[in-house]
Amino acid sequence: MKRVAFFAEILIEDFDGASRTMFQLINRLDSSSMEYFFIYGKGPETFRHYLSYRVPSINIPINTDYSLAIPFVVKRDLEQALDNFAPDAIHISTPSPLGYYALKYAKRKNIPVLSIYHTHFISYIPYYLRRAPLFIKVAERWIQHTMRKFYNACDQLYVPSMPMISELERLGIAREQMTLWQRGIDLELFSISKRDINYIQQITKNKKPNILFASRLVWEKNIQTLIDIYTYMESQNMDYNFIVVGDGNAKKEAMAQMPNAFFLGKLNHEELSKVYASSDVFLFTSVSETYGNVVVEAMASGLPCVIANGGGSGGLVKHGQNGFKCTPNSPKEYAYFIQRLIDQPAIYGDLQLAGLSYVKKLDWENLAQRYFSDMQSLTNLPTAQLAWATN
Repeated sequence: MKRVAFFAEILIEDFDGASRTMFQLINRLDSSSMEYFFIYGKGPETFRHYLSYRVPSINIPINTDYSLAIPFVVKRDLEQALDNFAPDAIHISTPSPLGYYALKYAKRKNIPVLSIYHTHFISYIPYYLRRAPLFIKVAERWIQHTMRKFYNACDQLYVPSMPMISELERLGIAREQMTLWQRGIDLELFSISKRDINYIQQITKNKKPNILFASRLVWEKNIQTLIDIYTYMESQNMDYNFIVVGDGNAKKEAMAQMPNAFFLGKLNHEELSKVYASSDVFLFTSVSETYGNVVVEAMASGLPCVIANGGGSGGLVKHGQNGFKCTPNSPKEYAYFIQRLIDQPAIYGDLQLAGLSYVKKLDWENLAQRYFSDMQSLTNLPTAQLAWATN
């Protein structure tokens, strides 16, 4: 039986979009065909019935929602545990200190590596360093160098969208390392059948059209543009409800600047599916996505999407066919397309049907089987064909 060591910073199922993607694979593991060893930072003491090792971690000062595992404090013990397991392949979720530890271990032992591109870190730099703009270019160059070094040493890199593949190629990551591997959608969970007008009116106490934004509320999700859209539409007396789902370090300021919006906090999937289906338009301003799970969740729920033309989520929408894409920081443009959808039922219906048709192609079972098949192939890869042997 082949053995895979799986490295993840955070091993909590509904923590964020990256975690939900990982668990779509984890929940489909077939223990009779492959054995997995989970090495992680933030998460439970032990992970289900699997062999597991929790690495000490520290919170990230600039974003306390997240943490970094610090493998050097348990380096000898962790290496012994890995040697005892003797992995045939390694899965690395993030190019973090834990990810680099795993990559160096793989190189020393001639073990093939697969990684999934979950987070477009370089797009976060302008937000994290917005109060120190002189350091932005330096930080971006360092991130680019780190990404090239890390991902070019992986044998296979799953990337969720063609726009993101093109961007990574421009950053110097080898095209032959990259495989298009999109994200799936649970069409039973996210469905237009969950629509419940009474439910949404209990929240808003009115019958106005409902504009929904769902995301972690952190500045790198372009929350400032969300605020600017709200402010502009209020100034134009555009009488809509803004419903905001999510939590994060930008929430307090967003609430202060959007006093009439409805902030629902972080919801579980069942509650979220009802809010999606019971709203009228999905608004998404982020340009830092590698994919954009919330966009396909909205489409599956029957919501036409008005999103930023940027990042991986931009590749999910064909403008005027299954949604609308806007200049990322143009409040007037978002407002124009939102109003167009609300005022023109024929256009609304066409985009709604096109979105529903698009998401039917995104089946998690097929994606998971592709992953397990590729992982099996990697475990049989001759040493001479490993990434660092050929670079």
